[in-house]
Amino acid sequence: MFQTIPLGKLVASPRNVRRHGDPAADAELKASIAAHGLLQNLVVRAAPKGRFEVEAGERRRRAMLALVEDKVLPRDHQVTCLVLSADNETAPEASLAENFHRLAMNPADEALAFAVLIEGGATTEQVARRFGLTVRFVEGRLRLATLALVVFEALAAGEITLDMAKAYGATSDQQIQARVFSEVSGAYYAPNADSIRRMVLTGTVRGNDPRAKLVGRDGYLAAGGRIERELFDDADTETWVDVTLLETLAAAKMEEEARALAAEHGVAWVKPTLDPYASHDLVENLVRLPAEPAPLSEAEVARLEELDASWDEHAAILEEEDSAPEAVEAAEAAIAAIERETQDIRSRKPVLPEEQKGSAGMILTLSREGTPVLQPVFYGEREETAPSDGDGIEVVSSEGETGPRRATLSRRLVDELAMQRRDVLALHLASDPALALDVVVFTLADADSHDWHARKASTIRGGVPNGPIVGFEPADAAATGALAELRSALDETWRAGTDQRERFDRFRALGDEARAAWLGHVVARSLEASLNMSGERRIPLQDHLGALIGIDIAQWWRPTAANFFDRVPKQVILEALGEVGGAELAARYVSVKKADLAASAERIFAGATIAEVAERERALAWVPDVMRFPSLAAEDEQVAPSEPLCGELLSEDSDAKPESQQADDSARDLAA
Repeated sequence: MFQTIPLGKLVASPRNVRRHGDPAADAELKASIAAHGLLQNLVVRAAPKGRFEVEAGERRRRAMLALVEDKVLPRDHQVTCLVLSADNETAPEASLAENFHRLAMNPADEALAFAVLIEGGATTEQVARRFGLTVRFVEGRLRLATLALVVFEALAAGEITLDMAKAYGATSDQQIQARVFSEVSGAYYAPNADSIRRMVLTGTVRGNDPRAKLVGRDGYLAAGGRIERELFDDADTETWVDVTLLETLAAAKMEEEARALAAEHGVAWVKPTLDPYASHDLVENLVRLPAEPAPLSEAEVARLEELDASWDEHAAILEEEDSAPEAVEAAEAAIAAIERETQDIRSRKPVLPEEQKGSAGMILTLSREGTPVLQPVFYGEREETAPSDGDGIEVVSSEGETGPRRATLSRRLVDELAMQRRDVLALHLASDPALALDVVVFTLADADSHDWHARKASTIRGGVPNGPIVGFEPADAAATGALAELRSALDETWRAGTDQRERFDRFRALGDEARAAWLGHVVARSLEASLNMSGERRIPLQDHLGALIGIDIAQWWRPTAANFFDRVPKQVILEALGEVGGAELAARYVSVKKADLAASAERIFAGATIAEVAERERALAWVPDVMRFPSLAAEDEQVAPSEPLCGELLSEDSDAKPESQQADDSARDLAA
C-alpha cells in the first residue's frame, strides 16, 4: 500500500542491490527533485522503532537529504512510498526489478524535450539548472534537433548511434546530411562516425588543415572566406567553407616562397605544391640529378682525425680497471662531446655542382604543419623517356641523437652486441608479419619527414645492411640460427620467372601464408644494428618494437667468455655477479685472475654451477642492460634507457602481455 512517511524516518536498506553510484547522475537527480519534486515513489519496508528501510530509491532518498542540507526541503518533508509486506524475500527482488528495468532516455527524445522548453521561453541555462545538467550538454542535444529529418528519425529509432548523429551535425546543411545518410544506408560496409564526418565535410576543410595553417585565419577571413563552427569546435576543428579561395591564397603564398628560395639557392626554378610530397604528376617530366653531400674540407678532415684519436684516448681510460672515478666521469663526458661534434661534421645535405644549378630545380612541398619544406633533391628536364623496370625508394638515413654514453665497452664489442641484438629483434619481427607490415607502411609514410638528424630503424628497400663489422657471424647465437632456418623454409618457386613481371605474378600466386612469410623475412633482414644505450647505436623505434613484442633477450642470447666476459673490465663482471648473488658471490671472485673469472662467469650465467634456485634463476635471466629491450610499462613512464652496463633486472610480469608472450614462444619454437 502507499503511505506518506517523513523523510527523517527513511533509512537505507542493507538489501538494496545498487552498490555503485555516479556523482554526475546524482547531481542531475538532485536538481530534478528540486525543480519538479519526487516523480517516482520510493519502495520501502517497515523496520523496528517506526522506521522504514528503502528497498528501491536510495539515490532519491540521498538526493532529498542533500536538499534538506541545502535548505531547499524542510527536515520533516513528507515522502510518498510504496510499503512492501514484511516478507524479506521480496525486498531484494523489488530493488533489482526497479533498477534493472530502468531505460535511459533516447537522445532524440531529450533533444525534442529540450527544444519544447526553449520554445516555451526557457533559456539553455535555466533548462540545465532545472535538470542538473551542463549548459554544454543541453546545447549539444538542441543541436541534434536541427538534424535533417531522416537522420533525426534514425537516431530516434536507434538505427544510428549518438556519435554518428553528432558526425552528421558536423555541417549545418541538412541537404548534405540527408545525401550522406542515403549514401551510407546503401553501402556494403558499416559506416562509423569518423567516415560520416569526412563525407559530410567534403568540400570543406578543418582549421588544422595545412593550407589553413599556411594562409592563417585572419588572412582567410580578410579575403572573404567563411568559417562554420559547431558547438564544441576550436581553432583546429572549425570548418573552412570556401576551399577554392583557400587554395588560391595558399598557392599564392607558396609561389612567393618558391621564388625566394630559388634565388637563395641559386637554382633555375622551384616548383611549389600544396601536397606534403612531390607527386608523380609533378615530377613526371623531370629526372633526378645525382647529388652528393658536400665534401669535407681539409680542416674538417683534420678535425675528424683529432676526434678519433681523442676518442681512443678517453676509451682507454674507461677500459682501465684502475682509473679513478673522477677520470672515468670526465672521459665519459668527453666521449659524448666527441660523438656530438663528429655527428655534426658528418651530417651534410646533398649539394649540386655549381655548373648544373643554372638548369636545375627543386620541389617545395607543404608539410602537415602548414610550413613550406624545400625537398633536398635536384631535378632537371627529362631529355628522353626510358622504360623503367621498377620504382626505387630512397630512404635517407642520418644520426642525430646525442647524449652521455656508458663507454665501458670497446667499440668492437659494442658493434658485435648490436648485431646480435638486431638478430633477436629480426627473428621476432619475421615471426610477426602483421607487425612487419606496420613497420613497412610506417617507414615509407614517414620517409617524407626529412628529419635529417634522426637515425632510421631499417633500410626498408629490402636490402641487407652491412652492419658495423664486415664478416661477423655469431655462430653460437640462437637467434641467428633460427633466422637461417626461417629463411630456408621460404617458398622460392616464384624465382623461376624469366623476368621481373613474371616473377611478380608468380609471387602473387603464392598462398597468403607463404607471402606473409616473405614479408616478415624482407623486413627482418633490413634491420640495422642497435643497442639500448645512448649514442650512435641507439634506435628508439627498434626499442619500441621490442617492447611491443615483449622480447625476453635472455632466452636468445647468453653471455660467454668469448662474446662478452673476456671483453669487459674485471669490475664489470664482479658487478654482474653481485646482481645475481649479492656481495658475497662477488667477493668470492675478487682475487681471481681475469681469464679465470671470465670462464667462471660463463658457467654461472649459463646455470651450470651449484647454486640456490633463486640465484640460478637470476643468473639465467641476466643480460647486460644494453642488450635488453624495454618494457611497455617503462615506455609509458618515460623511463630513459639503461646506461650502466650492469643495472637492476627488469621486473617480470608473465601475465601482463599474453599476446607478446605468445609471440616470444612462437619465435622460440623456431629455434628448437
